[in-house]
Amino acid sequence: MTSVVDQAFIKVIVFQLASKEYAIPVSNVQGIEKIMHITRVPKAERYVKGVINLRGVVTPIIDLRERFGLPSTEYIDSTRIIIVTLDDMEVGFVVDSANDVMDIPVGAIENQPNVAGSIEVDFISGVAKMENRLLILLQLEKVLNPDN
Repeated sequence: MTSVVDQAFIKVIVFQLASKEYAIPVSNVQGIEKIMHITRVPKAERYVKGVINLRGVVTPIIDLRERFGLPSTEYIDSTRIIIVTLDDMEVGFVVDSANDVMDIPVGAIENQPNVAGSIEVDFISGVAKMENRLLILLQLEKVLNPDN
């Protein structure tokens, strides 16, 4: 009898931006919040919407649509703020909706496709084909780096 080798998985939060689904590791996610009042910050980058006070912590908010050069939309009931941490930095990402939590087999992740002219390609660490879905895995270090 052959033994079944445990396959490694990455647990991710799946969220929607425009018509695409993106994913970030659950290990970087501190929470998912409904849209709330965002205080503007003068002279911030266009995609930095401002800050929120979340349980006593002032957290900068980045609109991922604007960060990726996608057309902006009105915030609606399904709009969410995903609170992420990276290297002791806490930031909120405004997304169209947060869909679910999934386990992605490491073997299902392919290198980022080279799509010429795609602004967000710099922010992608890979793509995963899951059933009939294509999930775009974000590279948080690049998304949070203002030089990109």
